[in-house]
Amino acid sequence: MARGKNFENSTVMRILVVEDEPRLLRNLAKALREGGYAVDTAEAGDDGLFKAESYNYDAIVLDVLLPGLDGWQVLERLRQQKQTPVLMLTARDAFKDRVRGLDTGADDYLVKPFDLAELLARLRALIRRSAGQARPHIELGEVTIDPRARCVTRAGEPVALTAREYSILEYLALHRGEVVTRTALYEHLFDERDDTLSNLVDVHVFSIRKKLGHDLIATRRGQGYCIDS
Repeated sequence: MARGKNFENSTVMRILVVEDEPRLLRNLAKALREGGYAVDTAEAGDDGLFKAESYNYDAIVLDVLLPGLDGWQVLERLRQQKQTPVLMLTARDAFKDRVRGLDTGADDYLVKPFDLAELLARLRALIRRSAGQARPHIELGEVTIDPRARCVTRAGEPVALTAREYSILEYLALHRGEVVTRTALYEHLFDERDDTLSNLVDVHVFSIRKKLGHDLIATRRGQGYCIDS
């Protein structure tokens, strides 16, 4: 069966990367953006904690050895307020360090050096679990979403969506049964480098309905959008 279109610049999820090594931070941010994420960055624990508390990220990549607050302190303070999925990065491979990270509230743990493909796979898994979606594919009636390949089929046939259309569809699907506000969609579609605010979400939802069925996405007047199927 032919695959649907790939979405090379789709930014369906917003990620925070807290890492004090400039080269690694640049490489991580670049790889994540190429992998389809909106990415914010911080080089110190204090700045990372401020951003983590101020925005609703879908996941956080958090280094342990940071200037100011270290990764464990950031995680401990964050867990007093939020349950954002956290993937910890560290050069330490000691068993007690992994245990400490997990006991402090980390959702996963990756030791440096690591493979970027593994980091992306772990992030996808964290986000799926956080959204209550354990399976790798999302089924919405006759519509199937494959987050790894970023493609969509309807009744087994590939459907070509634009990058932004795919982003909106996947985010709504991961929050099935919830009303998602336009503000929430903007926050997860764009990172701190963007200042785009317009009626683009409404335009893209209209296009998604034309391609995948008008009943797939419901409008909750004055509130936002919802996928109930």
